[in-house]
Amino acid sequence: MPPSSAAAPPPSPSARFPDAAPTVGREAPRGGGAAQASSRRPGAPAQTPTETTARLRPIPAAPEAETAGGTDVPAPRAAVPPSGPAAPRTPDPALSWSTPHDPRPLISFGEPEGYDGLARPRPLGGRPRPQAVAAAVCLVLGVGLLTGAVTGSWLAGDSGEDGARSAYTEAGDLWHSVPVDQLFPPTLLGKGAGPGGADRTWTRVAVAPDGDCAGAFDRLLAKALDPVGCSRLLRATYTDATQSHVTTVGLLFTKADAAAMTALADRFEKQGLGRREDLMPLPYAAKDTVAAGFGAPQRASWTVSVLTDAPVVVYAVSGWADGRTVDEPEPAEEAIESGAASAPAQAGLGHEAKGLADRVERALRKNIGTPTEQPS
Repeated sequence: MPPSSAAAPPPSPSARFPDAAPTVGREAPRGGGAAQASSRRPGAPAQTPTETTARLRPIPAAPEAETAGGTDVPAPRAAVPPSGPAAPRTPDPALSWSTPHDPRPLISFGEPEGYDGLARPRPLGGRPRPQAVAAAVCLVLGVGLLTGAVTGSWLAGDSGEDGARSAYTEAGDLWHSVPVDQLFPPTLLGKGAGPGGADRTWTRVAVAPDGDCAGAFDRLLAKALDPVGCSRLLRATYTDATQSHVTTVGLLFTKADAAAMTALADRFEKQGLGRREDLMPLPYAAKDTVAAGFGAPQRASWTVSVLTDAPVVVYAVSGWADGRTVDEPEPAEEAIESGAASAPAQAGLGHEAKGLADRVERALRKNIGTPTEQPS
């Protein structure tokens, strides 16, 4: 063997390069074919002139490549054992075939998506719907307003029920806090209050001193009014423009609460107490007036109204100013009906009693505040 071949050590084994440098396609080394043959590794197949590259050392076949999403993923490369005095760095154990691991790729599912009103994708359940947000805001605002109202009423020491009770109590005190001219105006106009829609004008001729109800009613009417008590009684007598008729209007301020007044009003309505002749109110006859001869026998027509929003009973009774007696009085509700043929109805005395009672009741309500009942 030539000296040049014996002096050079063999190259280090490699997974990428052959043990001997390729000779095919190069100029043959000097020294003939014996030197070339001695440089081949023992057992290697003979090279032929048709080969253009040197054969590589057989390498174990790599496992089939795994794919993820259609892209080939190369298999991990086999570890090459260290050789020579300088060993390569230790390979990653995770890449070793002996390391237990799951070769399958890790797949995680994303959060499902939906679409909003503008067809924009959004995660389902990630954002609340606008309707739900609006409903929640309205609920919070409503609760806040309600809480504020309740708190304000509590701080002010007042409520809707207390306000109604205050108006009711205020109405019961009008007899001593309102001037008489506001409760019984000196002149009252009754537009369309007469028979056939004729206008009426009434002038006040006397005002009775305020007092209790002793002797102011007949016994049966006093008994019917007894459940609500008597706090104060105010009365005034009016005459028409011709001074042919006289009418007494009364305001009975009771001691009852709203429930008792409602019960009394229901009783008068259901039992027809306001139309009974034996429950007619008594008139107030003032001396030296056209009503001086106005007594119980002269009563011709009457009306009684029990209020439920104020502790007051409003009534009126009418008759002739010349002192004539009446054998058959008639309630005002019947005397003002079309076709009524009684003497009080023909004279318009039912219209006198009903019209004056309504105007005095309106004057009373103006002093109470906002009316809750509208007189007919």
